Amino acid sequence: MVIGASTRVVGIIGWPVKHSLSPAMHNAAFAAMELDWTYVPLPVRPGDLPRAVKGLLALGLAGANVTIPHKEEALRLMDDVAPGAGLIGAVNTIARANGRLVGHNTDGIGFLRSLEGKWSPRGETVVILGAGGAARAIAIQLALAGVGKIHLINRTLPRACRLADEIQERIEVWARGYDWTARGLDQIIGSSSLLVNATAFGMGDEEETLFPCQWLDAKTVVCDIVYTPRLTGLLKGAAGRGCATVDGLGMLLHQGAAALEIWTRRPAPLPVMARALEDALQGS
Repeated sequence: MVIGASTRVVGIIGWPVKHSLSPAMHNAAFAAMELDWTYVPLPVRPGDLPRAVKGLLALGLAGANVTIPHKEEALRLMDDVAPGAGLIGAVNTIARANGRLVGHNTDGIGFLRSLEGKWSPRGETVVILGAGGAARAIAIQLALAGVGKIHLINRTLPRACRLADEIQERIEVWARGYDWTARGLDQIIGSSSLLVNATAFGMGDEEETLFPCQWLDAKTVVCDIVYTPRLTGLLKGAAGRGCATVDGLGMLLHQGAAALEIWTRRPAPLPVMARALEDALQGS
């Protein structure tokens, strides 16, 4: 790729970002689409985000992705916020429009699209492990998609309960929060049609799980947003129980594709992006 005076620039804001797979995914997409665009890492230290966001406009960037630890702060720095990002309370995609910065969140829709053909949300019972930013995006997207019940299990009970209460009040979907000392978690997990690990637990570990996998029913679809390793301890245990499993690379792919479509207003080349992610993951 030759970068010239007319090249449009997007990137990923975070700290750290040196291990991000997004540059490989997006640059492969731009090449396949024959667009004179480039995607670069934009390392921004905690505390420097307001200056960095102002710099997006000053430097003429077309937009950016936002990752840990800046997603919630980015929301407060936008000129306009898309409804989904407002509900989630965080921004992972910034688009430049008419000299203004518009904040979006594609995490939830990326997660939901990663399940297409494997699971349908309407009226189903879901268990989500975690109540942080990723869990919030996933839970709200599932509520908007029409699930019947959401169980949120988190290390700290108040955070899980706050998210559950907000889902019930704002979207009118039944939700409850629990911590890991609650009674009956085995029955709650066993009765779900979808279980999602939305924590970092399992990252880099192929053996550990948050609960005994014997609690899982074979009909439950089990997802882990972690993608290093691809086969976490949870997914390995779930597969042993006969469950269908989904790793975190699908969510990364689809949230990135949704962001690309916001920036370019063109369909994302999903097979190209998926192949680039696979190659980048194997080379990391």
